Amino acid sequence: MNDFADRVVLVTGASRGIGAASALEFARRGALVIVNYRADQSGADQVTAQIKAAGGRALPVQADIGSEHDIRRMMDTIAAEAGPLRVVVHNASPGNRQDFLDVTLEEFDHMFNAIVRGPFLLSQIAARQMIAAGQGGAIIHISTILAKLAIPRRSLYIAAKNALEGLTRALAMDLVKHHIRVNTVSPGLIYTDALRASMQALGEDKFTPYLPGKRFGAAEEVAAAVVFLASDAASYINGTLLAVDDALGAREAGPPQE
Repeated sequence: MNDFADRVVLVTGASRGIGAASALEFARRGALVIVNYRADQSGADQVTAQIKAAGGRALPVQADIGSEHDIRRMMDTIAAEAGPLRVVVHNASPGNRQDFLDVTLEEFDHMFNAIVRGPFLLSQIAARQMIAAGQGGAIIHISTILAKLAIPRRSLYIAAKNALEGLTRALAMDLVKHHIRVNTVSPGLIYTDALRASMQALGEDKFTPYLPGKRFGAAEEVAAAVVFLASDAASYINGTLLAVDDALGAREAGPPQE
């Protein structure tokens, strides 16, 4: 399957987890994938090596998505070495598990720079490239089920992800005339390395009873949704949110029912 053979795809935070799985799936479908990373060069190099070993094309590019300077440098590099983008996947995201009363404004700025301000600027530059190339494109935001089902000590993360979902709808309206679609994927509990560490520390058996399907999701299952929304098969899907959560967002209130 080579439905992305003529397309340059940028995946931010692609050194591991959902970002890595998305990068691998885009490459499998023929895309030239820009494997963005902030600090995990080893992970990005491994993803790039996997893509090339399978006969695909990939270019690792370091950039902190919370930095305007880094974004502009990365986009200049992509334009010079790969060409105009056709797909952007905003996956990079810092975490924060502080109580609301302990969050500082510096931490607020860091979170919103990476999850809202950075994607706003990156999408703006990418959209201009897409318009100049005259081919349209797709922008995919990665949100979280926590934007709908809040839990304690995640106020900053939840606020930023809700802002990102609002940005999805607003950009879709502004960019539709340029044939650029903007959508969000909202994963549930996905068994990435980061989640695995948290679950093992807290005890997975405490969580699985609350999962409707009694299992965690896989990064590849989210990647499948991301690639679908970026594909021509989703040409009439715009400004929407696709939950990949095995019905967790639809779960009934109260204790789990057996």
